[in-house]
Amino acid sequence: MKRLVISALALAVTMAVAAADTSTFNPAHLSADVKTLSSDAFEGRGPATAGETKTLDFLIAQYKAAGLQPGGDLKDGKRGWTQAVPLLRSEIEGTPTFKVTINGKAESWKQGEQIAARAALNGAQSVNIANAPLVFVGYGVKAPERNWDDFKGVDLHGKIAVVLINDPDYETGVGDFGGKAMTYYGRWTYKYEEAARQGAAGILIVHESGPASYGWDTVKNSNTNAMFDVVRAKPGDVHPALEAWIQRDVAVDLFKRAGLDFEAQKKLAQTREFKPVVLNGESFSAHFNVNRKTITSYNVVARVPGSKRPDETVIYSAHWDHLGVGQPDASGDRIYHGAVDNGTGTAAVLELARVFAKGPKPERSVVFLNFTAEEKGLLGSEYYAANPLYPLSKTVGVINMDALDPYGPTRNFTISGSAKLDLLDDLIATAKRWNVTYSADPKPEAGHFFRSDHFSFAKRGVPAISFQSGDDWINGGLAAGKAYEDLYVAKHYHQPSDKWESNWPFTGMAHDLQILYALGNELANSEQWPNWAKDSEFRAARDATATDRK
Repeated sequence: MKRLVISALALAVTMAVAAADTSTFNPAHLSADVKTLSSDAFEGRGPATAGETKTLDFLIAQYKAAGLQPGGDLKDGKRGWTQAVPLLRSEIEGTPTFKVTINGKAESWKQGEQIAARAALNGAQSVNIANAPLVFVGYGVKAPERNWDDFKGVDLHGKIAVVLINDPDYETGVGDFGGKAMTYYGRWTYKYEEAARQGAAGILIVHESGPASYGWDTVKNSNTNAMFDVVRAKPGDVHPALEAWIQRDVAVDLFKRAGLDFEAQKKLAQTREFKPVVLNGESFSAHFNVNRKTITSYNVVARVPGSKRPDETVIYSAHWDHLGVGQPDASGDRIYHGAVDNGTGTAAVLELARVFAKGPKPERSVVFLNFTAEEKGLLGSEYYAANPLYPLSKTVGVINMDALDPYGPTRNFTISGSAKLDLLDDLIATAKRWNVTYSADPKPEAGHFFRSDHFSFAKRGVPAISFQSGDDWINGGLAAGKAYEDLYVAKHYHQPSDKWESNWPFTGMAHDLQILYALGNELANSEQWPNWAKDSEFRAARDATATDRK
């Protein structure tokens, strides 16, 4: 791919930044912002709650104090600080009832234990499924371009689809889905959408920690609170009435009692020849009411207008939301504080905005975006990308930050996923000036590319990456970095214990922000337009708008 050509002016600015120490980006600011955002007072930063109001007020106050300009919705010809994001909010009322009937005997399942069911997002005010047959449909994938169809014409109307998480290639590492690296077909969002397209009354995704990349607690905590979706004319087209996960042991027992071996059926599902299997003698029932209403949440948008080409935009982004208040943990804590996820990314965007506001005015505009409802399915970024405040065709690139490491510096960095694009090449070249190297996503099977807000832009052709902290710590090496990551995912990810810690130095983030500042500053002071690799699935969408950039 063609390398980004940096103007002499941009290079001079960059080298000046490179010579600065980490005080350019203040670890104390980062720590203070994360501490505030993840405090009890912010109630877990749930959309459409008092926690959202506090979060918006805090972010706007910080941007104002830094000297940024508002970059949000226009009102009476003037920009405000926010972009209104209309959302459907859906919550289960009372205690839902779930029953599986096996050979005439009914057994109850409890929400959060055997099953984790989401409040319906298909527009219904209640879910009433009675004795629906259970049909195992493998990985629930229909991919004509790969000559793959798990459904084989089965009629799922009035039935419950039982599906596996991730792709058919996950266990073997080879096949038609790119090996270990997850495709979009492996994401739970796709599984729900395809089940709706197939006419299923509901879907039960079998949870397994390896292919899901997280444990049952994460599934439970993410699916048993209020759900959100963008407002759709026909929500039932992409959401079946029931969207739920079940524990692996529960699935194994269902298969056994239907005369099937779970592992054997999984092996068959990894082949193109797989055919749907009815779980004979078994049916599923679910009953609960749904409190649904349309609410308005908000993205926060701040801006440094460009001095020469203000209609061309570089974006830094992070989601401000977390899970709010939900199921208590063992200590009784019900607030999901979200310090790392994503207090760190939010603090990083704030600190980048402060430095840009104090520095030389860039030739292109730089926008700082804090998205709502990422935890509910990238909804804030999806809304922005579908209703951009600044044209996507003239958006140079998006640099997203999500769940950064609050500890010390590392020798490397990574990004979410394994996409190939000029923007990554530029980041790699920039990082080398700080002796930081690129490491490929260590867990491509986790599907991180589809799990952060940059994806909303990527699928529309905008060059976009989600920066991730490295795992090769200066103090402790790969062993220390991996130990931290494993501990965070197992004990803190999407759990109340994701809290600010006084011993977090934030020096690694401060160091990495110098690199991200240099990357964005160079883009904002150049005339170059990064693109995707020629064989990227996102290249065509970008090329379709090429005339807008001439």
